[in-house]
Amino acid sequence: MNLISIENLSKSYGDRILFENVTIGLDEGDKVGLIGVNGTGKSTFLKVITGFEPPDNGKITKGSTVRVEYLPQNPEFDPEATVLAQVFKGDSPEMRVLSAYEHTLAQLEINPENTDEQTKLISLSQQMDAQNIWQMESEAKIILTKLGVTDFSARVGNMSGGQRKRIALASALITPADVLILDEPTNHIDNDMVMWLEQYLAKRKGALLMITHDRYFLDRVVSRIIEIDKGKLYSYTGNYSQFLELKLEREEQAESSERKRQNLLRNELAWIRRGAQARSTKQKARIERFQTISQQNTDISDSKLEIQAGSSRLGRKIIELESIKQGFDNRVLINDFSYIVLKNDRVGIVGPNGSGKSTLLNIIVGKIAPDQGMVDIGQTVKLGYFSQESREMDESLRVIDYIKEEANFITTMDGTVISASQLLERFLFGSNLQWNPIAKLSGGERRRLFLLRILMGSPNVLLLDEPTNDLDIATLTILEDYLETFPGAVITVSHDRYFLDRIADKIFAFEGNGVITQYIGGYSAYQDNRRLPEAEPSPKPQKAGNDTDNKPTSAKQPRKFTFKEQREYEQIDDIIASVEETLAEIQRRINTAGSNFELLQQLTSEEQQLKEKLDTLLERWTYLNELAEEIDNAL
Repeated sequence: MNLISIENLSKSYGDRILFENVTIGLDEGDKVGLIGVNGTGKSTFLKVITGFEPPDNGKITKGSTVRVEYLPQNPEFDPEATVLAQVFKGDSPEMRVLSAYEHTLAQLEINPENTDEQTKLISLSQQMDAQNIWQMESEAKIILTKLGVTDFSARVGNMSGGQRKRIALASALITPADVLILDEPTNHIDNDMVMWLEQYLAKRKGALLMITHDRYFLDRVVSRIIEIDKGKLYSYTGNYSQFLELKLEREEQAESSERKRQNLLRNELAWIRRGAQARSTKQKARIERFQTISQQNTDISDSKLEIQAGSSRLGRKIIELESIKQGFDNRVLINDFSYIVLKNDRVGIVGPNGSGKSTLLNIIVGKIAPDQGMVDIGQTVKLGYFSQESREMDESLRVIDYIKEEANFITTMDGTVISASQLLERFLFGSNLQWNPIAKLSGGERRRLFLLRILMGSPNVLLLDEPTNDLDIATLTILEDYLETFPGAVITVSHDRYFLDRIADKIFAFEGNGVITQYIGGYSAYQDNRRLPEAEPSPKPQKAGNDTDNKPTSAKQPRKFTFKEQREYEQIDDIIASVEETLAEIQRRINTAGSNFELLQQLTSEEQQLKEKLDTLLERWTYLNELAEEIDNAL
């Protein structure tokens, strides 16, 4: 069943065409990844589809009953709302009831004696019972907990940017929708959260359209890739690995067609130069044919992103960290950490948000002084620090002037001298873009420009804090190629598993209470070899001192059961047992159904529904038991 039809859609900004005459459909069950170089209009494409921006031309047709939920890159928030109230801000009837319930509950916390609000709460509670909306509230709490947000009554205005983005993601996931549209959902979540989201979206019913640069994510979730390239949209059936093969075939076919066109042009040009007179109809037709062929546009890419930068000489002594200790707000982030950085180190740093990963990089570059310990940097070390927030850019500066502030020329490792303009060309900043002010660049283009400026400084030690955020796959691929041959040390914080597998030969894992454990190999090897915890603790609210994605939040009261949670906690074991018995009976009937196809189809459908219900109940059981344990420990 077709949910959304897009016909001849076009959008441009000034003289810059983002996409033109795009026609595509989104069907029920489609899981689609949207990719393309930064600045090609991916986010704008989503905004046009969802109605946040008008198209220049074209038509978007959506079924009257089709519900669309959209997560933009920069969601809007009500700073006074609680976490749950913010999650329940969707437009569906269920979300409106939940939102009213959470708002009324918050008002009663301020004034418990307000009888009007008490009456309203009872009425809303009855509505939720009648419409079975309590399950949605339970699912919202499970999703928030999986995303590292456990204080459901906290004010959104007191939370960090990364936490607010995760709340918006939870809201998009919980809102009933036929089409879920996500713009960079894996930004601001750590590796374990990415893997959970990957599994959640792979199992989710309904259509999915998302922008992401996480290649493992694309491989494991989507069944179709659409690529925006030079204003055109190409569709490929399959995941990311299959897309690579299909795109190579398309480009090889295009190159073959272009070679034939060039040969034909040469033959026709030679005929014209021989002095053919255009008196006969046949000769006129041949000249017109030549003109038509010469004016044809081709899809052959004549610009390839390349990174070639110089590096300074690096001596034997690089960076020595000795007995580093760092804490914040009575939390130990780094406890007695020592390490000697080697010349060709490739270190990946992983851990939960707020655990202190960015803090460690800031200690190395001298932005933060450790509470204890020493950082000793060799005299020949020239640091290049690609931070999460990027450096403040003067938006009135032209692109080329921003790069020239760092250097006009660089000498590459093979001795070639490259000008700022030439290097910009290799970073896909063509001559028309180089003279544009920075204000006209997209967020991803600014990140690419910031990276280029760092490399323009010829560093010999690179510190990269979440370099994969907002960088497109083309940039990431060439950055990975560059880092493999970079003649110096590389230390990177990243939640991109593919990136870490390609560039890291050791992993530093933040494992709580200031412990940093070293593992040999990339991210997959770390996953295979890391120690399993004896008991999985309840997720705690994110609160870190100098991690750029997490700011301190106000202290919260100990958590406790609501009346409904207490009742649910007491009954959930019996409910799970009942579902398991029913499921076992269905499975027994399937085994004895023989060749009765209709009965088998019905029983299989019931089995699938029961399995999904059981999965939800088991997740809820885990949450309730963790909460009960937390309450017991607080007593």
